[in-house]
Amino acid sequence: MQLVHLMGAPFAASVVLVLIHAYLGGHVLRRGVIFVDLAMAQFAAMGGAAALLFGFEHGTAAGYAMGLGSALVAAALFSWSRRRIRAVPQEAIIGIAYVVASSAVLVIADRIPHGAEHIKHSLVGSILWVSWRDVLKIAAIYALLGVVLFATHRTLDLVSRDPEEARARGLSLFRWDFLFYGIFAFVVTSSVQIAGVLLVFTILIVPSVFAAFAGAVGLRRLFVAWGFGIAMSLAGMLLSYFLDTPTGATVVVVFGLALFVASLVLPGGTR
Repeated sequence: MQLVHLMGAPFAASVVLVLIHAYLGGHVLRRGVIFVDLAMAQFAAMGGAAALLFGFEHGTAAGYAMGLGSALVAAALFSWSRRRIRAVPQEAIIGIAYVVASSAVLVIADRIPHGAEHIKHSLVGSILWVSWRDVLKIAAIYALLGVVLFATHRTLDLVSRDPEEARARGLSLFRWDFLFYGIFAFVVTSSVQIAGVLLVFTILIVPSVFAAFAGAVGLRRLFVAWGFGIAMSLAGMLLSYFLDTPTGATVVVVFGLALFVASLVLPGGTR
């Protein structure tokens, strides 16, 4: 009973995170912008640090708004750079944005009390202390965003998979990219507050990579990613409970080890 009481809400939160992040991770892989989640998360963390500098605590509406506003700036930057900057891969722009945002977090954190704690919180989060109220709140937010993603899936998939074809059909790449990255900003800002940058990045990318290793295609790839993500989240939390290790970091390690084994035994991992 103690296990269920302690880990019930954190596991439910991880399931909610897997359901939307694994879907977004498929788009990220098709676009080839693997580190966009880290960059977006750092922009959200930068906004959160700025909120602390102005006296707004973690978890307040003002703090969330500043984190979201910062992430939306990143969404606009990444949408614009894909269309206007052709001399270098977009991943280079994303990498630069990540480094600048990370450095800005360090500069701001140096000016606020307990700045080191803010940096640690942004990296590892506090998923062990998430409440059922938090789970219901993020589930409601992600359900609304999921409806938008479902309604726009065909067009977003085309823009991610074949931007030239999308342009030939008269679609505005900037508008559709901004829709995708804007949704991404909402998701990341909400997720990082409870799970931290490292776990959110892991849940975004690793399940989709595992599904690719497994050779799954189409809708089956999404279901494989969901199953793997939920199973590894449960395994990591159980291991964390019995070994008394940090929950978020343990889950990340379990994901990584499982993916490494999958790369050795699954046919898609050895091509």
